[in-house]
Amino acid sequence: MSRARSSPVPSLGFREDIVKILILGAGQVGSSVAYNLASEDNDITVVDLRADVLADLQDRIDIRTVCGACSHPEILEAAGAADADMLIALTSSDEVNMIACAVADSLFRTPTKIARVRTAEYTQYPQLFGAHGLPIEKLIAPEQLVTDHIQRLIEHPGALQVLDFADGLVRLVGVRAIAGGTLVGKQLRTLPAHMPGIHARVAAIFRAGEAITPDGDTVIEADDEVFFIAAKKSIRAVMAELRRLDKPVKRVILAGGGNIGRRLAHALEDRFQVKIIERNPEVARRIAEQLDRTIVLAGDAADEELLLEENIEHTDVFCAVTNDDEANILSSMLAKRLGARKVMALINRPAYVDLVEATGQIDVAISPQQATIGALLTHIRRGDVVRVHALRRGAAEAIEAIAHGDRQTSKVVGRRIDEIRLPPGTTIGAVVRNGEVTICHHDTLIEPDDHVILFLTDKKRIHEVERLFQVAVTFL
Repeated sequence: MSRARSSPVPSLGFREDIVKILILGAGQVGSSVAYNLASEDNDITVVDLRADVLADLQDRIDIRTVCGACSHPEILEAAGAADADMLIALTSSDEVNMIACAVADSLFRTPTKIARVRTAEYTQYPQLFGAHGLPIEKLIAPEQLVTDHIQRLIEHPGALQVLDFADGLVRLVGVRAIAGGTLVGKQLRTLPAHMPGIHARVAAIFRAGEAITPDGDTVIEADDEVFFIAAKKSIRAVMAELRRLDKPVKRVILAGGGNIGRRLAHALEDRFQVKIIERNPEVARRIAEQLDRTIVLAGDAADEELLLEENIEHTDVFCAVTNDDEANILSSMLAKRLGARKVMALINRPAYVDLVEATGQIDVAISPQQATIGALLTHIRRGDVVRVHALRRGAAEAIEAIAHGDRQTSKVVGRRIDEIRLPPGTTIGAVVRNGEVTICHHDTLIEPDDHVILFLTDKKRIHEVERLFQVAVTFL
């Protein structure tokens, strides 16, 4: 399953064998990954020490489970490490994850090993991993992925999701259209007239939870979730067509001084007025010493009196990132009631995310599992896929794939967009060629080595999309 980026993966024109994936750890992240990958007909085995957790997972998903220590050779052997195409170590212990990858490589020659490693004391030494270190092809750091996600949301007030492609040249942004937006109530074909000289494309619309494939006749309605693709510099101009632009962010309060809170403060403190509220006085003291401009307060973020003292009514963004879902939800709801302009909450449990979004009392529910799943899917997709983002809790995907071959060996190269047999619900939004961004239209021609940005609203069609970017065996 491991593949080099320097050459495309040949295809015989039909789907390869089902991928065998071994997932270590059945926590929130491991369970979510298993659910997403099993839904695509992969052969999934999950290992965990907790028999009850595995039994519950097996009741919900068609997978195989093995109970035992994730790094022990006999357990990995029983789980099928010798036949696995990929091992994904997602336990709560960095050390277990790293040892498991080393055991799988030494004893079973598992081709691809991916490990969740959260501790900065490890990740700051890249020489520990790779060809001359631990045999781990890809490190996943959920806290950093979530930090980057929240940072982009703060930089783009009003956005529900902001995703980077082609090293940041292209962004896919999701916003909720509101009454009064210039485009609300109008057909999409009028978009160029409103923004002369700015190139953008609406990739998908979700209305009342249902996906709508947009065309020129589509009329945007208030409360639609609209995902559009544009060059990074054009994002605010497009957002202004869909909703009244929020004022730029100046004041940010972060609830929780753990890994995510500390990283966020460090990334934001040079541009914004940042405060952290941390419940543990010792932790508060320690992070105050690590940060330069951030004000660190020891206290409870769900304390109404404390929030009022810190002028919550003048706060642009309140973001709760503790390890406690309930605390994050309650403190965010309180901050919203007290006047915070925008509130975000880190929520691990999918059921809580559904509940929070239904009530509308929290502006953005942030799922660390979805950020992690996107990073993992990049290494599982067939064809030369360089980036994957999971959207709407895994129901949809945005993909960056590289086109290889020629008109004879490829289903996309040398063809206009309207000649490509895209699966239903799939949109090609942009092409990046030699560092230049082209927003696609029906007559855009795909050339070799183009980075193609696709939006897929029906994940069941993912294998059809993968086949589009696989080249025939005659390609040299």
